[in-house]
Amino acid sequence: MGGAVAQAEYPNRPIKMVVAYPAGQGTDINARYMAEQLSKALGQPVMVDNKAGASGNIGTAFAARATPDGYTILMGASGTHAMNPSLFSQPGFNALEDFIPIAATIVIPMAISVNPSTGVKTIPELMAWAKAQNKEIDVAIPSVTAQMVLELLKEKGAPFRVIRYKGAADAQTAVLGNQVPILIDTLAASRKHFGKLTPIAVTSPKGVASVPGVKSVAEQGYPGFSVTAWNVLYAIKGTPQPIVDKLRAAMKTIMERPETLIAINKFGFEKAEWMSADQLQAFVKSEFDQTAKVVQKAGMKIN
Repeated sequence: MGGAVAQAEYPNRPIKMVVAYPAGQGTDINARYMAEQLSKALGQPVMVDNKAGASGNIGTAFAARATPDGYTILMGASGTHAMNPSLFSQPGFNALEDFIPIAATIVIPMAISVNPSTGVKTIPELMAWAKAQNKEIDVAIPSVTAQMVLELLKEKGAPFRVIRYKGAADAQTAVLGNQVPILIDTLAASRKHFGKLTPIAVTSPKGVASVPGVKSVAEQGYPGFSVTAWNVLYAIKGTPQPIVDKLRAAMKTIMERPETLIAINKFGFEKAEWMSADQLQAFVKSEFDQTAKVVQKAGMKIN
């Protein structure tokens, strides 16, 4: 009876939303908006807790070990829950078993941008320019999703070399300062620098409304090219079902509001399709399996 009363009163204190990436990256931008909306819906503060490192593994592993009482939740990402299990031999968590998916929130197109000094404005121009340098060309990436884009471009014959950065800000600074000529990062994190950087493509199947005039890689002569990140809000395995249901109901209300779509698009995201609990579980598993195949084919491995 006591447990039932405690669940019925949830939440009665602040909630921590863990983000496994630095402030300013796409997942962080989305998490801060969703945390604000959840705070209003639940009547308790929802505070973002950035625990970055190891391509998202540190924060995700931290969340996996949290008490499953609904007071620690995780804004998971395709990087942490689909890619890292294949890229790392020991990520520190089980992406499919340690968490309960609550709601898909956004789809995040990646953007390929260059320092204007390259003179490049399209993907075909980028490929031709890179090959003409007769050396490996450095590309700044702050995430494993960005590396996925890079590896697929390398399959097309581009002589690119990975330069990893801890976060979006460091990667952007390197390209803005022309230390590295190319940046691959989320559209949301990159777009504030457009003008100082030249966006030449997005990695969604088609161009997006937030950057009119910028075509997708697929639309520039590489049909089928598509890499989009996503965010799913997770509870910790073992969280009582009434709490999971309350979080899910709150998120459904938030995601169905017209103002949520406006805010998401303003950030450079696309709104994720609302899915039932079973559909969401199947989506996460499918992304996990499909990503593993791509990683294996590309020979990607971090450790």
